[in-house]
Amino acid sequence: MTIVEDRPSAGDSAAYQAARRAMIDSQLRPSGVNARFVLRRMGEVARESFVPEECRAVAYMDRAVPLGDGRWLAAPVVHGLMLQEARPVPDDRALVVDGGSGYLAELLRPLVGSLEVIAPDAAAQMAGGGGDVTLLMIDGAAEQIPDGLVARLAPEGRIVTGTVEDGVTRLAVGRVAAGRPALLPVAELGIPELPEFAAPRRWTF
Repeated sequence: MTIVEDRPSAGDSAAYQAARRAMIDSQLRPSGVNARFVLRRMGEVARESFVPEECRAVAYMDRAVPLGDGRWLAAPVVHGLMLQEARPVPDDRALVVDGGSGYLAELLRPLVGSLEVIAPDAAAQMAGGGGDVTLLMIDGAAEQIPDGLVARLAPEGRIVTGTVEDGVTRLAVGRVAAGRPALLPVAELGIPELPEFAAPRRWTF
């Protein structure tokens, strides 16, 4: 439950630090996010710096925060579970499809060997090739993952993404098998959808 009176006001760094601690204790841990590296990063990164100024007071609420232009910063538990499922290592060559905030990329940055960040529209138009990415993280829910993006993955490269099917969004993890992403749902979560990764609409009779 989010109590309005306890939300930090803009510029109150002590209150933001308290909000980060409360996020860890009341949102992340009860949801099964207990990996030390995840809690450390989410306790270090100032989430309020990744939302518009008028939304900073609610940056640590337990739901998505609007960024404008149809973009959202997902709820803390979404990014916590994504990072925990990713299990990044220093040798990883990571690629993040940014949902609009830059927050997930900043959480991941010091945990991997290299990091490339691209916008959803660029990812949707990617020609592919290379096969150099060992960890792909998509900050949003996708109906389909573009072929060009999948082609960037190295053999046995890992994928952590949101998915959407029949209006239900889930966190999913997987790898590439026979040139296609093979994903396993992990948890049903409210994850902002990426319209660039929507499947083509087909006529039905």
